[in-house]
Amino acid sequence: MSQKQLKEAFISNLNGTSLLEISAGLSLAPLCLLCRGLLLILHYLHHGKPVSSRKYSLLLDFLVLVSPLLFSCTVLSPIIFFMPVILAAFCAGIFSKIYSQRKREARAPFGQIVKEFQKAYLDPKYIPAITVFRVYVNVLTSISILAVDFPQYPRRYAKAETYGTGVMDLGVGAFIFGNALVCPEVRQKSYITQPRFSNLARQVFSVWPLISLGAGRLLSVKSIGYHEHTSEYGVHWNFFFTLAFVRLAASLLLAIVPKHKAWLVALALAVLHQLLISSTSLKMFILHGSDGRDSRLSFLDANREGLLSLPGYLAIYLASVQVGLWLLQQRRASVRSWLEALRALALAVLVLFVLLQLCQACTEPVSRRMANLPFCTWVLAHCLLLLSLFVLTDLALVFTELLVKGSPVPCCWKVVQPPGSSEKRGTEAVPVGREDEPSQLCLISAINKNQLLFFLLANVMTGAVNILIDTIHSKAAFTLCILHLYMFFNCLIMYILHARNIVLKFW
Repeated sequence: MSQKQLKEAFISNLNGTSLLEISAGLSLAPLCLLCRGLLLILHYLHHGKPVSSRKYSLLLDFLVLVSPLLFSCTVLSPIIFFMPVILAAFCAGIFSKIYSQRKREARAPFGQIVKEFQKAYLDPKYIPAITVFRVYVNVLTSISILAVDFPQYPRRYAKAETYGTGVMDLGVGAFIFGNALVCPEVRQKSYITQPRFSNLARQVFSVWPLISLGAGRLLSVKSIGYHEHTSEYGVHWNFFFTLAFVRLAASLLLAIVPKHKAWLVALALAVLHQLLISSTSLKMFILHGSDGRDSRLSFLDANREGLLSLPGYLAIYLASVQVGLWLLQQRRASVRSWLEALRALALAVLVLFVLLQLCQACTEPVSRRMANLPFCTWVLAHCLLLLSLFVLTDLALVFTELLVKGSPVPCCWKVVQPPGSSEKRGTEAVPVGREDEPSQLCLISAINKNQLLFFLLANVMTGAVNILIDTIHSKAAFTLCILHLYMFFNCLIMYILHARNIVLKFW
Protein backbone atom coordinates (compact mmCIF):
# COMPACT_ATOMS: atom_id res chain seq x y z
CA MET A 1 0.00 0.00 0.00
CA SER A 2 1.12 3.56 -0.72
CA GLN A 3 1.56 6.10 2.07
CA LYS A 4 -1.71 7.75 1.01
CA GLN A 5 -3.60 4.44 1.19
CA LEU A 6 -2.05 3.61 4.57
CA LYS A 7 -3.19 6.92 6.05
CA GLU A 8 -6.69 6.53 4.61
CA ALA A 9 -6.96 3.02 6.05
CA PHE A 10 -5.67 4.33 9.38
CA ILE A 11 -8.70 6.64 9.79
CA SER A 12 -11.34 4.39 8.18
CA ASN A 13 -13.72 1.62 9.37
CA LEU A 14 -13.85 2.78 13.00
CA ASN A 15 -16.69 2.42 15.52
CA GLY A 16 -16.31 5.26 18.05
CA THR A 17 -16.34 5.07 21.83
CA SER A 18 -18.85 5.13 24.69
CA LEU A 19 -21.00 8.08 25.77
CA LEU A 20 -19.49 7.83 29.25
CA GLU A 21 -15.93 8.21 27.99
CA ILE A 22 -16.89 11.23 25.89
CA SER A 23 -18.60 12.80 28.91
CA ALA A 24 -15.49 12.21 31.03
CA GLY A 25 -13.35 13.82 28.34
CA LEU A 26 -15.67 16.82 28.08
CA SER A 27 -15.28 17.55 31.80
CA LEU A 28 -11.54 18.18 31.35
CA ALA A 29 -11.87 21.54 29.56
CA PRO A 30 -14.01 23.17 32.31
CA LEU A 31 -11.65 21.77 34.95
CA CYS A 32 -8.65 23.23 33.10
CA LEU A 33 -10.43 26.58 32.96
CA LEU A 34 -11.21 26.39 36.68
CA CYS A 35 -7.60 25.48 37.46
CA ARG A 36 -6.29 28.45 35.46
CA GLY A 37 -8.69 30.84 37.21
CA LEU A 38 -7.80 29.57 40.69
CA LEU A 39 -4.07 29.85 39.96
CA LEU A 40 -4.52 33.48 38.83
CA ILE A 41 -6.50 34.29 41.99
CA LEU A 42 -3.84 32.60 44.15
CA HIS A 43 -1.14 34.64 42.40
CA TYR A 44 -3.11 37.84 43.06
CA LEU A 45 -3.54 36.86 46.70
CA HIS A 46 0.22 36.40 47.13
CA HIS A 47 1.50 39.35 45.06
CA GLY A 48 -1.37 41.85 45.19
CA LYS A 49 -1.43 42.20 41.39
CA PRO A 50 -2.32 40.05 38.37
CA VAL A 51 0.25 38.32 36.16
CA SER A 52 1.74 41.26 34.29
CA SER A 53 4.20 39.49 31.99
CA ARG A 54 2.69 38.60 28.63
CA LYS A 55 5.23 35.82 28.21
CA TYR A 56 4.29 34.14 31.49
CA SER A 57 0.60 34.70 30.86
CA LEU A 58 0.78 32.88 27.52
CA LEU A 59 2.87 30.08 29.00
CA LEU A 60 0.45 29.60 31.91
CA ASP A 61 -2.58 29.60 29.61
CA PHE A 62 -1.02 27.11 27.22
CA LEU A 63 0.24 24.72 29.92
CA VAL A 64 -3.04 24.74 31.85
CA LEU A 65 -5.71 25.26 29.17
CA VAL A 66 -4.28 23.33 26.20
CA SER A 67 -1.55 20.89 27.21
CA PRO A 68 -3.70 18.67 29.50
CA LEU A 69 -6.21 18.18 26.68
CA LEU A 70 -3.42 17.20 24.33
CA PHE A 71 -2.12 14.60 26.78
CA SER A 72 -5.64 13.31 27.51
CA CYS A 73 -6.29 12.35 23.89
CA THR A 74 -2.88 10.68 23.37
CA VAL A 75 -0.67 9.02 25.97
CA LEU A 76 -3.03 9.55 28.94
CA SER A 77 -6.15 8.29 27.15
CA PRO A 78 -5.96 4.88 28.96
CA ILE A 79 -6.58 6.72 32.27
CA ILE A 80 -9.11 9.22 30.91
CA PHE A 81 -11.62 8.39 33.67
CA PHE A 82 -9.06 9.26 36.38
CA MET A 83 -8.00 12.58 34.86
CA PRO A 84 -11.13 14.55 35.89
CA VAL A 85 -10.67 13.24 39.44
CA ILE A 86 -7.00 14.29 39.49
CA LEU A 87 -7.76 17.75 38.09
CA ALA A 88 -10.71 18.24 40.45
CA ALA A 89 -8.55 17.29 43.43
CA PHE A 90 -5.87 19.75 42.30
CA CYS A 91 -8.48 22.52 41.97
CA ALA A 92 -9.87 21.68 45.40
CA GLY A 93 -6.38 21.97 46.87
CA ILE A 94 -5.85 25.43 45.33
CA PHE A 95 -9.29 26.61 46.49
CA SER A 96 -8.60 25.33 50.00
CA LYS A 97 -5.36 27.32 50.10
CA ILE A 98 -7.11 30.48 48.85
CA TYR A 99 -9.93 30.08 51.35
CA SER A 100 -7.67 29.42 54.34
CA GLN A 101 -5.47 32.43 53.59
CA ARG A 102 -8.54 34.59 53.00
CA LYS A 103 -10.00 33.55 56.37
CA ARG A 104 -6.95 34.89 58.21
CA GLU A 105 -7.62 38.37 56.80
CA ALA A 106 -11.38 38.45 57.43
CA ARG A 107 -12.97 35.58 59.27
CA ALA A 108 -16.41 35.77 57.69
CA PRO A 109 -18.51 32.62 58.25
CA PHE A 110 -18.86 30.36 55.23
CA GLY A 111 -22.67 30.75 55.29
CA GLN A 112 -22.33 34.53 55.05
CA ILE A 113 -20.02 34.19 52.05
CA VAL A 114 -22.56 31.92 50.34
CA LYS A 115 -25.34 34.47 50.93
CA GLU A 116 -23.17 37.25 49.53
CA PHE A 117 -22.45 35.06 46.51
CA GLN A 118 -26.13 34.36 45.84
CA LYS A 119 -26.96 38.08 46.03
CA ALA A 120 -24.11 39.09 43.70
CA TYR A 121 -24.95 40.70 40.38
CA LEU A 122 -23.20 39.78 37.13
CA ASP A 123 -22.74 41.67 33.89
CA PRO A 124 -25.85 40.66 31.88
CA LYS A 125 -24.28 41.73 28.57
CA TYR A 126 -21.53 39.11 28.66
CA ILE A 127 -21.89 35.35 29.07
CA PRO A 128 -18.33 33.95 29.21
CA ALA A 129 -19.49 30.32 28.89
CA ILE A 130 -20.54 30.94 25.28
CA THR A 131 -17.16 32.41 24.34
CA VAL A 132 -15.24 29.67 26.13
CA PHE A 133 -17.42 26.95 24.58
CA ARG A 134 -16.75 28.19 21.04
CA VAL A 135 -13.02 28.61 21.66
CA TYR A 136 -12.59 25.19 23.24
CA VAL A 137 -14.48 23.48 20.40
CA ASN A 138 -11.98 25.14 18.06
CA VAL A 139 -9.01 24.11 20.20
CA LEU A 140 -10.16 20.49 20.58
CA THR A 141 -10.89 20.25 16.86
CA SER A 142 -7.45 21.65 16.02
CA ILE A 143 -5.78 19.10 18.30
CA SER A 144 -7.78 16.19 16.90
CA ILE A 145 -7.36 16.89 13.17
CA LEU A 146 -3.61 16.41 13.50
CA ALA A 147 -3.45 13.97 16.42
CA VAL A 148 -5.75 11.50 14.63
CA ASP A 149 -2.95 10.79 12.14
CA PHE A 150 -0.64 9.58 14.94
CA PRO A 151 -0.90 6.10 16.53
CA GLN A 152 -1.05 7.58 20.04
CA TYR A 153 -4.50 9.02 19.29
CA PRO A 154 -6.94 6.18 20.12
CA ARG A 155 -8.82 4.90 17.08
CA ARG A 156 -12.04 4.93 19.10
CA TYR A 157 -11.81 8.76 19.29
CA ALA A 158 -11.70 9.17 15.51
CA LYS A 159 -14.79 9.55 13.32
CA ALA A 160 -16.92 6.43 13.14
CA GLU A 161 -17.42 4.92 9.70
CA THR A 162 -21.20 4.46 9.72
CA TYR A 163 -22.55 4.06 13.25
CA GLY A 164 -20.89 5.10 16.50
CA THR A 165 -19.98 8.03 18.71
CA GLY A 166 -16.42 9.16 18.16
CA VAL A 167 -14.97 12.30 19.76
CA MET A 168 -14.40 13.80 16.31
CA ASP A 169 -18.00 13.06 15.33
CA LEU A 170 -19.11 15.22 18.25
CA GLY A 171 -16.67 17.94 17.22
CA VAL A 172 -18.45 18.41 13.89
CA GLY A 173 -21.83 18.88 15.58
CA ALA A 174 -20.35 21.09 18.31
CA PHE A 175 -18.96 23.42 15.64
CA ILE A 176 -22.49 23.86 14.26
CA PHE A 177 -23.86 24.37 17.80
CA GLY A 178 -21.26 27.02 18.66
CA ASN A 179 -21.86 28.98 15.45
CA ALA A 180 -25.62 29.07 16.05
CA LEU A 181 -25.20 30.45 19.60
CA VAL A 182 -23.89 33.76 18.24
CA CYS A 183 -25.65 34.01 14.87
CA PRO A 184 -27.26 37.36 13.89
CA GLU A 185 -30.75 36.08 14.72
CA VAL A 186 -29.64 35.46 18.31
CA ARG A 187 -27.60 38.65 18.79
CA GLN A 188 -30.24 40.93 17.30
CA LYS A 189 -32.12 42.86 19.99
CA SER A 190 -35.76 41.84 20.27
CA TYR A 191 -36.93 45.47 20.46
CA ILE A 192 -35.14 46.50 17.24
CA THR A 193 -37.29 46.10 14.15
CA GLN A 194 -35.33 45.24 11.02
CA PRO A 195 -36.36 44.26 7.50
CA ARG A 196 -37.50 40.64 7.40
CA PHE A 197 -34.63 39.37 5.24
CA SER A 198 -31.85 41.60 6.61
CA ASN A 199 -30.15 38.72 8.45
CA LEU A 200 -30.31 36.58 5.31
CA ALA A 201 -28.55 39.30 3.30
CA ARG A 202 -25.90 39.57 6.01
CA GLN A 203 -25.36 35.81 6.04
CA VAL A 204 -25.05 35.66 2.23
CA PHE A 205 -22.19 38.10 2.51
CA SER A 206 -20.62 36.49 5.58
CA VAL A 207 -20.42 32.92 4.24
CA TRP A 208 -18.24 33.70 1.24
CA PRO A 209 -15.04 33.01 3.28
CA LEU A 210 -16.41 29.54 4.12
CA ILE A 211 -17.19 28.83 0.47
CA SER A 212 -13.75 30.10 -0.52
CA LEU A 213 -12.08 27.93 2.13
CA GLY A 214 -14.11 24.92 1.02
CA ALA A 215 -13.08 25.45 -2.60
CA GLY A 216 -9.47 26.04 -1.56
CA ARG A 217 -9.41 22.85 0.50
CA LEU A 218 -10.93 20.86 -2.37
CA LEU A 219 -8.39 22.13 -4.91
CA SER A 220 -5.38 21.69 -2.62
CA VAL A 221 -6.35 18.16 -1.52
CA LYS A 222 -6.93 17.00 -5.10
CA SER A 223 -3.85 18.69 -6.53
CA ILE A 224 -1.32 17.24 -4.06
CA GLY A 225 -2.99 13.83 -3.67
CA TYR A 226 -3.53 14.34 0.05
CA HIS A 227 -5.17 11.45 1.90
CA GLU A 228 -8.90 11.86 2.57
CA HIS A 229 -11.73 9.87 4.09
CA THR A 230 -14.26 9.83 1.24
CA SER A 231 -17.17 8.50 3.29
CA GLU A 232 -17.04 11.57 5.58
CA TYR A 233 -18.63 14.02 3.14
CA GLY A 234 -17.97 12.59 -0.32
CA VAL A 235 -15.54 13.23 -3.14
CA HIS A 236 -15.93 17.02 -3.54
CA TRP A 237 -17.87 18.12 -0.46
CA ASN A 238 -16.30 19.17 2.85
CA PHE A 239 -17.32 20.69 6.19
CA PHE A 240 -16.78 24.28 5.04
CA PHE A 241 -19.52 23.81 2.41
CA THR A 242 -21.81 22.21 5.01
CA LEU A 243 -21.36 25.11 7.42
CA ALA A 244 -21.99 27.70 4.69
CA PHE A 245 -25.15 25.96 3.46
CA VAL A 246 -26.53 25.45 6.97
CA ARG A 247 -26.05 29.12 7.89
CA LEU A 248 -27.78 30.30 4.70
CA ALA A 249 -30.65 27.83 4.97
CA ALA A 250 -31.20 28.65 8.64
CA SER A 251 -31.32 32.38 7.92
CA LEU A 252 -33.87 31.79 5.16
CA LEU A 253 -36.07 29.67 7.45
CA LEU A 254 -35.79 32.14 10.33
CA ALA A 255 -36.80 34.97 8.00
CA ILE A 256 -40.06 33.09 7.35
CA VAL A 257 -40.70 31.42 10.72
CA PRO A 258 -40.58 33.39 14.03
CA LYS A 259 -37.19 32.72 15.59
CA HIS A 260 -38.72 31.75 18.95
CA LYS A 261 -40.25 28.79 17.06
CA ALA A 262 -36.85 27.60 15.82
CA TRP A 263 -37.00 24.50 18.01
CA LEU A 264 -40.23 23.38 16.32
CA VAL A 265 -38.65 23.66 12.87
CA ALA A 266 -35.59 21.78 14.16
CA LEU A 267 -37.73 18.98 15.57
CA ALA A 268 -39.78 18.70 12.37
CA LEU A 269 -36.63 18.58 10.21
CA ALA A 270 -34.89 15.95 12.35
CA VAL A 271 -37.98 13.71 12.59
CA LEU A 272 -38.79 14.01 8.87
CA HIS A 273 -35.18 13.24 7.96
CA GLN A 274 -35.23 10.15 10.18
CA LEU A 275 -38.54 8.98 8.68
CA LEU A 276 -37.05 9.24 5.18
CA ILE A 277 -33.97 7.30 6.28
CA SER A 278 -36.00 4.57 7.99
CA SER A 279 -38.92 4.14 5.57
CA THR A 280 -37.33 4.70 2.14
CA SER A 281 -34.24 3.55 0.28
CA LEU A 282 -32.39 6.71 1.33
CA LYS A 283 -30.26 4.84 3.88
CA MET A 284 -29.07 2.28 1.31
CA PHE A 285 -28.28 5.08 -1.11
CA ILE A 286 -26.20 7.01 1.46
CA LEU A 287 -24.31 3.92 2.60
CA HIS A 288 -23.85 2.05 -0.68
CA GLY A 289 -24.59 4.39 -3.58
CA SER A 290 -27.16 4.19 -6.36
CA ASP A 291 -26.02 0.77 -7.59
CA GLY A 292 -25.42 -0.75 -4.13
CA ARG A 293 -21.68 -1.11 -4.85
CA ASP A 294 -20.47 2.25 -3.50
CA SER A 295 -20.38 3.91 -6.91
CA ARG A 296 -19.60 7.62 -7.08
CA LEU A 297 -20.43 8.51 -10.68
CA SER A 298 -22.90 11.43 -10.57
CA PHE A 299 -22.38 14.54 -8.40
CA LEU A 300 -25.10 13.44 -5.95
CA ASP A 301 -23.66 9.93 -5.82
CA ALA A 302 -20.15 11.24 -5.29
CA ASN A 303 -21.14 13.57 -2.46
CA ARG A 304 -24.16 11.80 -1.00
CA GLU A 305 -22.92 11.87 2.63
CA GLY A 306 -22.29 15.61 2.59
CA LEU A 307 -25.47 16.57 0.74
CA LEU A 308 -27.94 14.22 2.41
CA SER A 309 -26.70 14.92 5.95
CA LEU A 310 -27.55 18.63 5.58
CA PRO A 311 -31.09 18.34 7.06
CA GLY A 312 -29.66 16.87 10.27
CA TYR A 313 -27.03 19.60 10.63
CA LEU A 314 -29.65 22.23 9.87
CA ALA A 315 -31.83 20.79 12.66
CA ILE A 316 -28.90 21.02 15.10
CA TYR A 317 -28.27 24.62 14.06
CA LEU A 318 -31.90 25.68 14.52
CA ALA A 319 -32.17 23.97 17.91
CA SER A 320 -28.96 25.73 18.95
CA VAL A 321 -30.42 29.07 17.87
CA GLN A 322 -33.21 28.42 20.36
CA VAL A 323 -30.62 27.76 23.09
CA GLY A 324 -28.81 30.99 22.21
CA LEU A 325 -32.03 33.00 22.36
CA TRP A 326 -32.86 31.51 25.77
CA LEU A 327 -29.39 32.34 27.12
CA LEU A 328 -28.98 35.85 25.72
CA GLN A 329 -32.47 37.28 25.82
CA GLN A 330 -33.41 36.42 29.40
CA ARG A 331 -31.12 39.22 30.69
CA ARG A 332 -30.19 37.32 33.83
CA ALA A 333 -28.23 39.59 36.15
CA SER A 334 -27.87 37.74 39.46
CA VAL A 335 -26.04 34.63 40.54
CA ARG A 336 -29.32 33.25 41.85
CA SER A 337 -30.93 33.51 38.40
CA TRP A 338 -27.96 31.75 36.82
CA LEU A 339 -28.16 28.94 39.37
CA GLU A 340 -31.78 28.48 38.30
CA ALA A 341 -30.70 28.52 34.65
CA LEU A 342 -28.08 25.90 35.45
CA ARG A 343 -30.78 23.65 36.90
CA ALA A 344 -32.82 24.11 33.72
CA LEU A 345 -29.79 23.20 31.58
CA ALA A 346 -29.13 20.10 33.69
CA LEU A 347 -32.75 19.02 33.27
CA ALA A 348 -32.53 19.57 29.50
CA VAL A 349 -29.37 17.45 29.34
CA LEU A 350 -31.07 14.65 31.30
CA VAL A 351 -34.14 14.73 29.04
CA LEU A 352 -32.00 14.67 25.90
CA PHE A 353 -29.98 11.66 27.12
CA VAL A 354 -33.22 9.80 27.85
CA LEU A 355 -34.53 10.72 24.39
CA LEU A 356 -31.24 9.54 22.89
CA GLN A 357 -31.68 6.09 24.40
CA LEU A 358 -35.28 5.96 23.16
CA CYS A 359 -34.29 7.12 19.67
CA GLN A 360 -31.58 4.49 19.39
CA ALA A 361 -33.92 1.77 20.67
CA CYS A 362 -36.74 2.71 18.27
CA THR A 363 -34.75 3.68 15.16
CA GLU A 364 -31.00 3.06 14.82
CA PRO A 365 -27.67 3.96 16.47
CA VAL A 366 -26.02 7.36 16.16
CA SER A 367 -24.69 8.02 12.65
CA ARG A 368 -22.76 11.16 11.77
CA ARG A 369 -22.60 9.95 8.19
CA MET A 370 -26.38 10.28 7.84
CA ALA A 371 -26.87 12.95 10.57
CA ASN A 372 -29.88 10.95 11.76
CA LEU A 373 -32.20 11.79 14.66
CA PRO A 374 -30.05 9.99 17.29
CA PHE A 375 -27.01 11.95 16.06
CA CYS A 376 -28.84 15.29 16.42
CA THR A 377 -30.06 14.34 19.91
CA TRP A 378 -26.59 13.15 20.95
CA VAL A 379 -24.88 16.34 19.75
CA LEU A 380 -27.37 18.59 21.52
CA ALA A 381 -27.13 16.57 24.75
CA HIS A 382 -23.33 16.68 24.95
CA CYS A 383 -23.08 20.32 23.81
CA LEU A 384 -25.54 21.40 26.49
CA LEU A 385 -23.59 19.30 29.00
CA LEU A 386 -20.33 21.06 28.10
CA LEU A 387 -22.01 24.48 28.14
CA SER A 388 -23.51 23.72 31.58
CA LEU A 389 -20.09 22.74 32.93
CA PHE A 390 -18.61 26.03 31.69
CA VAL A 391 -21.43 27.99 33.38
CA LEU A 392 -20.77 26.05 36.62
CA THR A 393 -17.04 26.81 36.31
CA ASP A 394 -17.72 30.52 35.86
CA LEU A 395 -19.94 30.58 38.93
CA ALA A 396 -17.25 28.78 40.96
CA LEU A 397 -14.70 31.40 39.89
CA VAL A 398 -17.11 34.23 40.78
CA PHE A 399 -17.45 32.71 44.26
CA THR A 400 -13.66 32.54 44.64
CA GLU A 401 -13.25 36.11 43.35
CA LEU A 402 -15.59 37.30 46.11
CA LEU A 403 -13.16 35.78 48.63
CA VAL A 404 -10.29 37.80 47.18
CA LYS A 405 -11.67 41.21 46.22
CA GLY A 406 -10.28 42.67 43.01
CA SER A 407 -8.68 39.47 41.74
CA PRO A 408 -9.02 39.55 37.92
CA VAL A 409 -9.74 36.39 35.94
CA PRO A 410 -9.93 36.96 32.16
CA CYS A 411 -12.95 35.54 30.31
CA CYS A 412 -14.92 35.23 33.53
CA TRP A 413 -18.06 37.03 34.70
CA LYS A 414 -17.73 40.57 35.99
CA VAL A 415 -19.30 41.16 39.39
CA VAL A 416 -21.26 44.41 39.17
CA GLN A 417 -23.16 46.65 41.55
CA PRO A 418 -26.95 46.20 41.64
CA PRO A 419 -28.61 48.57 39.16
CA GLY A 420 -30.47 50.40 41.97
CA SER A 421 -27.35 51.05 44.06
CA SER A 422 -25.91 53.76 41.77
CA GLU A 423 -26.09 57.31 43.00
CA LYS A 424 -27.70 58.52 39.81
CA ARG A 425 -31.02 56.98 39.05
CA GLY A 426 -31.02 55.10 35.76
CA THR A 427 -27.27 54.53 35.75
CA GLU A 428 -26.25 51.16 34.35
CA ALA A 429 -24.64 48.54 36.53
CA VAL A 430 -20.85 48.97 36.59
CA PRO A 431 -18.09 46.41 37.18
CA VAL A 432 -16.69 46.14 40.69
CA GLY A 433 -12.94 45.72 41.10
CA ARG A 434 -12.36 44.47 37.58
CA GLU A 435 -10.56 45.76 34.52
CA ASP A 436 -12.31 45.99 31.17
CA GLU A 437 -12.22 42.71 29.28
CA PRO A 438 -10.24 43.96 26.21
CA SER A 439 -7.31 45.11 28.37
CA GLN A 440 -6.68 41.63 29.77
CA LEU A 441 -4.45 39.45 27.66
CA CYS A 442 -5.79 35.93 27.61
CA LEU A 443 -5.38 33.01 25.25
CA ILE A 444 -9.14 32.42 25.13
CA SER A 445 -9.79 36.04 24.13
CA ALA A 446 -6.97 35.84 21.59
CA ILE A 447 -8.41 32.78 19.84
CA ASN A 448 -11.93 34.16 20.09
CA LYS A 449 -10.96 37.29 18.14
CA ASN A 450 -9.68 35.28 15.17
CA GLN A 451 -11.44 31.92 15.36
CA LEU A 452 -11.70 31.29 11.62
CA LEU A 453 -8.04 32.19 11.13
CA PHE A 454 -7.07 29.85 13.97
CA PHE A 455 -8.99 26.98 12.39
CA LEU A 456 -7.57 27.74 8.92
CA LEU A 457 -4.03 27.89 10.28
CA ALA A 458 -4.56 24.55 12.05
CA ASN A 459 -5.76 22.96 8.80
CA VAL A 460 -2.78 24.29 6.82
CA MET A 461 -0.28 23.15 9.44
CA THR A 462 -1.95 19.74 9.68
CA GLY A 463 -1.46 19.29 5.96
CA ALA A 464 2.16 20.43 6.16
CA VAL A 465 2.97 18.04 9.04
CA ASN A 466 1.38 15.10 7.21
CA ILE A 467 3.36 15.84 4.03
CA LEU A 468 6.68 16.17 5.87
CA ILE A 469 6.34 13.45 8.52
CA ASP A 470 5.48 9.76 8.56
CA THR A 471 2.89 10.19 11.30
CA ILE A 472 1.68 6.58 11.40
CA HIS A 473 5.00 5.21 12.64
CA SER A 474 5.89 8.03 15.05
CA LYS A 475 6.99 7.29 18.62
CA ALA A 476 5.15 8.76 21.61
CA ALA A 477 7.80 11.34 22.60
CA PHE A 478 8.12 12.59 19.01
CA THR A 479 4.32 12.75 18.65
CA LEU A 480 3.91 14.82 21.82
CA CYS A 481 6.70 17.16 20.73
CA ILE A 482 5.15 17.73 17.29
CA LEU A 483 1.63 18.25 18.68
CA HIS A 484 2.83 20.70 21.33
CA LEU A 485 4.86 22.71 18.81
CA TYR A 486 1.93 22.74 16.40
CA MET A 487 -0.58 23.97 19.00
CA PHE A 488 1.84 26.43 20.61
CA PHE A 489 2.65 28.02 17.25
CA ASN A 490 -1.07 28.40 16.47
CA CYS A 491 -1.74 29.91 19.91
CA LEU A 492 1.29 32.20 19.70
CA ILE A 493 0.11 33.69 16.39
CA MET A 494 -3.35 34.37 17.89
CA TYR A 495 -1.77 35.84 21.03
CA ILE A 496 0.44 38.23 19.05
CA LEU A 497 -2.52 39.39 16.96
CA HIS A 498 -4.56 39.91 20.12
CA ALA A 499 -1.76 41.87 21.81
CA ARG A 500 -1.65 44.19 18.80
CA ASN A 501 -5.47 44.35 18.62
CA ILE A 502 -5.53 42.92 15.09
CA VAL A 503 -8.72 41.19 13.97
CA LEU A 504 -8.43 39.62 10.51
CA LYS A 505 -12.11 39.80 9.65
CA PHE A 506 -13.46 42.02 6.90
CA TRP A 507 -16.74 40.34 5.97
